[in-house]
This record gives sequence, structure tokens and C-alpha cells, in this order.
Amino acid sequence: MNFYTALQPTGKITLGNYIGSLKNYEVNLKNATNAFLSIADLHSLTTIRNKDELQENIKELLCIFFALDLHKKTKIFIQSHIPAHAELTWILLTITKMGELERMTQYKDKKSAHNNVGLFTYPVLMASDILLYDTNYVPVGIDQKQHLELAKTLANRFNYEYKTDCFVEPQPLINKDSAKIYSLTEPVNKMSKSDPNPKSYILLTDDEETIRKKIKSATTDSVNEINFDRENQPGVSNLITIYSELENISIEDATNFFKGQNYGFLKNTVADSIIKYLKPIQEKINYYQKNFEEIEAYLAKTETEIKIITDKKIKEIYEIIGLE
Repeated sequence: MNFYTALQPTGKITLGNYIGSLKNYEVNLKNATNAFLSIADLHSLTTIRNKDELQENIKELLCIFFALDLHKKTKIFIQSHIPAHAELTWILLTITKMGELERMTQYKDKKSAHNNVGLFTYPVLMASDILLYDTNYVPVGIDQKQHLELAKTLANRFNYEYKTDCFVEPQPLINKDSAKIYSLTEPVNKMSKSDPNPKSYILLTDDEETIRKKIKSATTDSVNEINFDRENQPGVSNLITIYSELENISIEDATNFFKGQNYGFLKNTVADSIIKYLKPIQEKINYYQKNFEEIEAYLAKTETEIKIITDKKIKEIYEIIGLE
């Protein structure tokens, strides 16, 4: 079975990204024959206009992937280094309906801030990413499920119109065991790196002082009692969830641990847990930033192997549609 996933280099990786996705990445791959993890830099061009910022984000994301040992579990590559992604996108655009893209929720949500054709056709590039690798399963969040449905639609439409079985129909892989981490300042919203308030999220690269300040200022409530109650005490519940995930204990055990304590104790303990957990990861991030040539050597080898796979697939597609 083939697995494919991608992350955009549009900013830093938050603790929410890590707990909700990367922390359990290996679980998703337990039945994988081949697994591909892409840095979706072509996608990021819909929002990023600063060359230096983009390059810095790509480098940092690669260092984080390697610090988490993801290169030992999957083939990591940079999307733009594989020309077949852009080639297949054009072919799929010719069978995509305007109405299908107009209905995309993320386009509707983002078009006021980033109104460009790239954002409009973003889901077709995502479909190309997935279909190139005969992907069986795509680890996705709920917010990306609509895009995956389009990839399935395009795979089936291409196969039907050209009377072929060229494309595998990909399926979503949603890890129901992954916890959702919420904003520290608005705990009814998901923790997001795009939040304009930096106090709302913890970054994997935040230092100890920054982490303590952010957790100290995290929104709680006036109940003054520690309970896990997402509806009535979302801020407190969010801190309990973070502690539960990083200490690898149940929500029930975490809640019982804090029973009878005050919010100051809760925040100090959660901050301690985050700092302790992130320390070895941050040490490895620093190592790879200083020894980035190791990552460059890995990419050169891996991307050569991936081009063999994608070139073969594009040749097959060209023959099917009459371009060869």
C-alpha cells in the first residue's frame, strides 16, 4: 500500500500540528509499502511572496522532519523538485469542472485574502500530488477531506473517459486517536500557525522562556476548579489535553492528577511538560540546522529515486491521452 502526505512551508510547526499529525505519523504508516512525505512549496506560492521567507521555511521544516526521524519512515522530498507534479496538474485541469472548484470551502474562506487562480486550482495540484504515486491512503484532517474527494473524482473520471485503470482511487486516513489542540487564547478554535496572535500557539522551536510566558497567559476561566469539560471549560480542557498527550497518559488520569490544584499549578506543570518533551527534539533541530548538508545529500538521493517513479507514471499517462 502507498501512502502520501504533504505539508506547506508557510510558517512554523505548532505543538498542535505535532500532536494532531506528526506525533502519530508512524501509526498511519504501519501497513505502508511505500510512504511519501512532500514539502508542498508549489502550493505555498498561493500565499507567500517573499523568496527568503520561503527558503527559510523549507529549511526549517526539513530540519523538523529529520529531528522527528521521519526520514527513516518515509521518502521525504520537495514538491517543486519533481516536475511531474506540475505536468499532471495541467492534464487534470482539463477534466476538472469549474463548479467543482467553486464549491471548495477553503477557496471560499481564503479568496478575500489571497484571490489568485493558483488558490482556485490548488485542489487539482493536490490531486496530482496524490495520484502520481498510486496512493492508496492519504492521512488528512477533516479540513482537507473535500480536496481528497476531488482527487477521487478526477481519478475515476480520467479512468472512465480514457477507458483505463491508470489511477488508483485514494482513500482518506483519519487518525481518530489523534488529539485536537486548541488555541491558547481562543480555546474554541484550533491552534493555528496562521493566527495573528503569537500567544495563541506554541512552536516546536519556542525557547523555554517563551513557552512559559505563553502558557502563563493561556485563557482559562473563572470556575477555579480543574475539570475536563470542553463545553464549559475549554481552556482548562485544552491544557489537560496537551499534558495528557505529552505525558502519554489518559485524559482521565491527567484530570485526576490536577484535581484540587489551582490554575497556576496547572499552567506551570503543563509548561514543564512541554519544555521537557521538546528539548531533545529542539537539540536535533539545531544539529540538522548546523549540518544541513546531511539533509541535502538525502534529498539528492531520494529525489532521484522519486523521479524514476514519477517519470514512469507520466509516460504512462502521456501514452493514454495521445501525447506520446
